[in-house]
Amino acid sequence: MFRGINFGSLLLIFLIVVVLFGTKRLRDIGGDIGAAVRNFRKGLQEEDEKES
Repeated sequence: MFRGINFGSLLLIFLIVVVLFGTKRLRDIGGDIGAAVRNFRKGLQEEDEKES
């Protein structure tokens, strides 16, 4: 029966992801996601300024 994810399971999943993708690629993906979120927020602020 599934009782949730504990710290050990999360650590194992993290290690598998690091091995599969490598730290450089994960860093690049994180940077791309951060830039996308910033651009999305900037777009929302510009829309609010247009409506005002």
